[in-house]
Amino acid sequence: MSKTLYVSDLDGTLMQPGAYLSEDTVRMLNRSIADGKLFTIATARTPATVAEIIRDVDMNLPGIVMTGASIWDSRLNHYSDIKYIGEQAARDLVEAYHDVNFPIFLFTLEDELINIYHIGGKLNELEQQFMAERIDSPFKCFHISHDAREILPERFDKVILFYGMQPNPAAEKALERTLLVPNARPQLYHDFYGPEIGIVDAFSPEATKANAVLSMKRRTGADRVVAFGDNLNDIPMLQVADIAVAVENALPEVKEIADIVIGPNTEDSVARFIAEDNGDLKCP
Repeated sequence: MSKTLYVSDLDGTLMQPGAYLSEDTVRMLNRSIADGKLFTIATARTPATVAEIIRDVDMNLPGIVMTGASIWDSRLNHYSDIKYIGEQAARDLVEAYHDVNFPIFLFTLEDELINIYHIGGKLNELEQQFMAERIDSPFKCFHISHDAREILPERFDKVILFYGMQPNPAAEKALERTLLVPNARPQLYHDFYGPEIGIVDAFSPEATKANAVLSMKRRTGADRVVAFGDNLNDIPMLQVADIAVAVENALPEVKEIADIVIGPNTEDSVARFIAEDNGDLKCP
């Protein structure tokens, strides 16, 4: 029998609306892990929110966080396989966001701590909400001026990502400008803020869920990967998986490249698939 690694996105895939795991999903995952199945997550989130979400899951593998910019061991709070944005590219991205007046958060990762700086003046309502939900996290430290004065890191060689959320016209303008920056991987997508708000982020070109999944495959010695997703940033991960699984609520582009479409995230479909899979399912 093959050795399978199961990798699931969180938002819209493994989690319920409201950003939590149902009791049934936790129960089924823990049973599968106890039976020896290899399970991990791959998410755009940082440990500041991931830690609480997976609190009741008996994780025996590190998770893929920040869209593949790092692998994080929740048991040890240890980051590995870190894909920093190059120093020059990070500085160029700051200039690009300034050019189009796009507010965005800059993340650095140093000494197992994520530091967050805000570019672009006073925080808007969404940014304030984003910060309020994470301000007390032991995994993050915000560096925000009370008078909207911009605070930037002293060093730019530890920048790991940029992240912002703004109305679509501003987001599209920011993407167009940052696509001109060499040695960076900017993207725009829509998620829990709704279709009117574009989420803009930027990473090292090597920081992808796909690369991180392949790294986890090597770490575990798995010879088969089953990946689950729902959104555009899951597509690279699904494309390198042996079996790509989309949930019913996934975007049409994700379903189109999936090998299998299962039930929606609201019905514990991912955890149930893992529990019932006997390891010999092949691509159709």
